[in-house]
Amino acid sequence: MKRRNVLGTLAGLGGMILSRATGYAAQTGTPVFGHTDPGKYQGVSNAHDGAGTLPFMVLLDHEVFDTNFLFVHRAEVPPKTGIGEHIHRNMEEMYYIFNGVAQFTVNGQTAELPGPCCVLCPKGSSHGIYNHTEETLQWLNVAVSVEKGKGDAINYKDDLSNKQVVSPTPFLWAPIDRSLLKPAAHAHLGKGSILFKRLWANDSFQTNWDFTDHCVLPPDTSIGYHQHNAIEEIYYLVKGRGRMTVNDHTFDVGPGDAVPCTLHDSHGLYNNSSEDILLIVNSCGSKGKGVYDVNNWDNDLSKK
Repeated sequence: MKRRNVLGTLAGLGGMILSRATGYAAQTGTPVFGHTDPGKYQGVSNAHDGAGTLPFMVLLDHEVFDTNFLFVHRAEVPPKTGIGEHIHRNMEEMYYIFNGVAQFTVNGQTAELPGPCCVLCPKGSSHGIYNHTEETLQWLNVAVSVEKGKGDAINYKDDLSNKQVVSPTPFLWAPIDRSLLKPAAHAHLGKGSILFKRLWANDSFQTNWDFTDHCVLPPDTSIGYHQHNAIEEIYYLVKGRGRMTVNDHTFDVGPGDAVPCTLHDSHGLYNNSSEDILLIVNSCGSKGKGVYDVNNWDNDLSKK
């Protein structure tokens, strides 16, 4: 099993350099995964010339992956704070909020959207976010680059605090809404029936980003043990607790954990708790978009 040393100096928002502002969990015998820990947040001021200071950390960076996943960032967006309008020519991002309401901007157009939701920030489209409310927002950012390990940014020097809101929303976004999910029985030969929706398919992306899924795992259900050899996945738990298995290592995961399932890793998730797991899965291809493969190992992980 190939794992890299993922600690070190990491490039942060707005061109700032963050030293070890990470949540990597590297327990003995346990695969690397990102753990959200507000105690490790580092303040990033004026991110991409935005307003205020973001409490911020890197959950995963490109060194973890074999594909072009660039990073997973986690932050809070306090009131009257945001990420200024900027553009990437060589990468695309997904912005998530899990509570409250935010003003998202894409290509100069601003819409007010309720969480939980996600907004696609395509390659070559300017974007940013501003919290105009009195509630602190919980924010997540996933990025995929054109060239492995290389991001870029040009700032527009607009903190987005005075944008006119338009309706209907003129850019791509998706609510993270349980009522939109459909039952999926025995996912990857897992236990019971989970709930599932594909938020974004590969035709929405310009990079090798392959899909973004929203899943709910009720108690005593699972995504069965399986393997991909052409795609990598990131499992991010928004809510709930369970047992994740990667390459025969089984470990507890909970809210804010980001688990990388890299090429050839066998993996799956079992909900051994009394509450639902709300899960976001992002995938990136090693051979381009839409090259999907799977080996199901006929193990529902309920006995792990």
